[in-house]
Amino acid sequence: MTLSRIVALIAAGTVFVALWGFLPPPTYPLLALSVGAPEAGVWLVVVSLAAAMVALAAARGRLRWATLLCAAATTLLSLLPLFRFPATARRFDAEMRAALGGSYLCAVPAPIRDSLRPRSLQLTELFTGLQSGSVRITRGVPVGQVEGIPLRADLYQPADSGTFPVVVQIYGGAWQRGAPADDGAFAAHLAARNYVVVAIDYRHAPRWQWPAQLVDVRTALTWVRMNVAQFDGDAGRLALIGRSSGAQLALVAAYTDTLPIRAVISYYGPVDLVDGYDHPPVPDPLNVQSLEVSYLGGTPAEQPERYRAASPVTYAAARQPPTLLIYAGRDNVVLPRFGRLLHDRLQAGGTTAALLEIPWAEHAFDAISAGPSAQLALAEVERFLAWALYGAGGTHAKDCTGRSGW
Repeated sequence: MTLSRIVALIAAGTVFVALWGFLPPPTYPLLALSVGAPEAGVWLVVVSLAAAMVALAAARGRLRWATLLCAAATTLLSLLPLFRFPATARRFDAEMRAALGGSYLCAVPAPIRDSLRPRSLQLTELFTGLQSGSVRITRGVPVGQVEGIPLRADLYQPADSGTFPVVVQIYGGAWQRGAPADDGAFAAHLAARNYVVVAIDYRHAPRWQWPAQLVDVRTALTWVRMNVAQFDGDAGRLALIGRSSGAQLALVAAYTDTLPIRAVISYYGPVDLVDGYDHPPVPDPLNVQSLEVSYLGGTPAEQPERYRAASPVTYAAARQPPTLLIYAGRDNVVLPRFGRLLHDRLQAGGTTAALLEIPWAEHAFDAISAGPSAQLALAEVERFLAWALYGAGGTHAKDCTGRSGW
């Protein structure tokens, strides 16, 4: 095969991948492309432009023009999230202020405010990956044993000693897979910004069904409260964060825990499992109904109490810990309307809640930890945690937004 044909095929391949940033994925492999296309867009642009340069030098006729057209299409499609980024970042800033107050960061100590991301998007990180800084990591810490199954956690600590708020991180994976090491770049990033992050584990479906997973989360929380001081953590300033199935567990744990939790963050978490079963996404690349049956041991008709107890909306009528909900506007696993549903229910019940919906993003968008969606979400997570866990003290300042631009 000639060089001209190779670069033409490469350019066509970048268009194919870029299109899945807009098309609903019918299968699991295409879901991966749908997640990655808008987050790795700069790399698609680099590859397509490189192919175009080679085509200009080596190709002739139709192959040259086809390669150039493909490169132009890839560039346009891939850069659309970046074009939409400034307006979305401004909207998020307004939504956070509306939920938390116009001066919500003013009570945060100045050193913590100064450590916040100055901009929602760091262009260099699109190429270099998320830059966290030096942290201490301890893996495989025993946190308990349930029914003979040992539970372990990974701990991420700031490089310097001190006393820091604690963030418990719960991974996603359809309740069937995952490990505490997942989302390690995110945990290290928070640790470098003065948090102790405890990334916990839980037993997986279908072998272990609800409420085993919640029991495991509560077991880990008990260990955190009793032992995290050994790792420089302050259990009195505790927040939970989860992704997808882990977000469902984080929300239910935060809303039913008998001891105070300062805040909870949900990345695209299921909130109403009956509604999710009755109205799955179309197309449905993960077969949501089968996942819920494996997790809960039957359909809603067969296990109504389990579905009710496992749904965060069940607890939304009561006043709950402050909640940050982050959802993907193109999500084909957990539809974004579920974020709006929980947000409305929480606000009606008197809970402080903020909802951020990233219009171009797909489920699990932050699997690419330095992509534009992940960076945008991370900037608001930093601010929310600073407000919730550090905001009880500090001096007021005239300008305490913690951000100089989008």
